[in-house]
Amino acid sequence: MPAKAVGSFVPSLTRKAFEKFGFSTATLITDWPRIAGAELAEYTVPDRLKWPRGVAGAENGLDDDQGERRAATLILRVDPARALDVEYRARQIMDRINAYFGYRAVETIRLIQAPVETSGRKAAPPSAKAQPRSASVTEVSGDPLSAALARLEKGVLRDQATRRK
Repeated sequence: MPAKAVGSFVPSLTRKAFEKFGFSTATLITDWPRIAGAELAEYTVPDRLKWPRGVAGAENGLDDDQGERRAATLILRVDPARALDVEYRARQIMDRINAYFGYRAVETIRLIQAPVETSGRKAAPPSAKAQPRSASVTEVSGDPLSAALARLEKGVLRDQATRRK
């Protein structure tokens, strides 16, 4: 018996869980970076598909009366800072999804602004700790701005020193 890749079992094992959220297969989630593009996938993630009423099951999307496929609404989780950009690109995103599946799978996109955690994200930079600067503001004779900056620097350094104790 030939060996099978572990990933080949994922669709059958996750089908019930994904159908609960409107996904007939895990393809939209697992292939999201390929469908939407790597840059867009950094700050978006599909949350669920909402099929219109009267659709006989999320697995096929076929309308019983007419036998034609009815498209779903994609609920897309978006990083709040990028929501406006995604809103402007909604038509392009729908076209990419529909082209990927080969039929009109998504008719509309509804955005949910919430933090998006993806594995491709870079870690946040470590918080900058206040350190005394090697170069200080030097007072230029007669310049009130430089004198004010020098006083401010002395006060900040004094406050930092008292907090460390």
